[in-house]
Amino acid sequence: MIESDILIIGAGPTGLFAVFEAGLLKMKCHLIDALPQVGGQCSELYPKKPIYDIPAYPEILAGDLTEKLMEQCKQFEPGFTLGERAETIEKQADGAFIVTTNKGTKHKAPVVAIAGGLGSFEPRKPQLDNIAFYEDKGVAYIIKDPEVYRDKKVVISGGGDSALDWSIFLSEVASEVTLIHRRNEFRGALDSVDKVQQLKDNGKINIITPAEVTALIGKNQLEAIEVTKSGEQPVRIETDCFMPLFGLSPKLGPIADWGLEIEKNAIKVNNALDYQTNIPGVFAIGDVNTYPGKLKLILCGFHEATLMCQAAYQIINPGKRYVLKYTTVSGIDGFDGTRKEAPKAVVKSIN
Repeated sequence: MIESDILIIGAGPTGLFAVFEAGLLKMKCHLIDALPQVGGQCSELYPKKPIYDIPAYPEILAGDLTEKLMEQCKQFEPGFTLGERAETIEKQADGAFIVTTNKGTKHKAPVVAIAGGLGSFEPRKPQLDNIAFYEDKGVAYIIKDPEVYRDKKVVISGGGDSALDWSIFLSEVASEVTLIHRRNEFRGALDSVDKVQQLKDNGKINIITPAEVTALIGKNQLEAIEVTKSGEQPVRIETDCFMPLFGLSPKLGPIADWGLEIEKNAIKVNNALDYQTNIPGVFAIGDVNTYPGKLKLILCGFHEATLMCQAAYQIINPGKRYVLKYTTVSGIDGFDGTRKEAPKAVVKSIN
C-alpha cells in the first residue's frame, strides 16, 4: 500500500504544479499516470510545440515546461506510479480513499486530486475512405517532432488553435505550408489568426477557405490531396504530409464510474470554493473539470491546483489554521549534495 497526503491522478503540468503547492504546505504527494512518463499531453502529444501563455516565459516548448515543473517540485520528493491507470476508488471508515490501478497497485490518501487533463484521448479523424492506409505514410494527427517536416510540403486542415499554431511554427521549417479550413473564420486565438494572415500576405503560408480535403492520392505513400471549395471542381495539391488537426476526442475512462457528477465528459466542481467534486475529499483540477466560465488553459490549472491545496490542508489538518506568507528564498541542501538557493514556504500552524 502506497500512502500519501494527496493522491494526484495525472502527472501533467497541473498535477506537477500541485506537488509544489502541496509541498509548501508540508503535504506529501504521490502521482498516478497511465502514460510511461510525466508531462501529460505536453510530453505525449506535442513536446516540441511552443507555448506562449506561461508567466515569465514569452515562449517555452511543452517538453521544456515539463522539465521545469519537475525541477521545481522535486525538492518535495513526490512519488510516481507511471504506466498504470487509476481504476477504482473506495472510501474507508477513517475517511481516507483507496485507489487501485489496473495493475493492482493500491494507494491510500485522505485527499484525491484528479488532474487527468483530457483523460484518455484519440484524434478526431476526417471522413476519408482511405485515410487509415496513409497513416504513418504521410498522414499524421499529432506533431511530436517538427523536424520530421523539415523542407517538406505540408498541408494542415483545421481552424482551431492547434492548426493555427502549427501552421505558424512550420512556416519556418517546411518548404511549403498550406492551411485548409471549411469556414472563412478561424476559431483560434485572435493573435494567432493575425499572424497567419501576415504570413499569408508575406507569401509564407497558403490559405484555402472555405474548403475541405476530399481525397488522398498516392500509391504506396501520400503524394497529393484533393481539395474542394464550395461550388467548385476539386483541385489537386502535391504534398508530402497531410495533418488534419481537428482536436481530440476525450474520454474519462474508469473515472467516469466513480460516482462523480459529469457534464459533457468533464467533472463538475465547485469553483466558488476549492474545486471539490460532489464527493467530499475528491477534487478535480485542470482540463478534466468544468464549471461556469471554465477556460482550458495551463495557467488556469495552476490556479486551481493552488486553491485545491489550501482546501486539502484543512482536510488533512482539521482544527488547524495557518498563515501562509509569500515564499522566501532560503538556503537548503541542494539535490546534488551542495548548498543552493531554493524557494521555501513560511507556514505557521495555529492550534
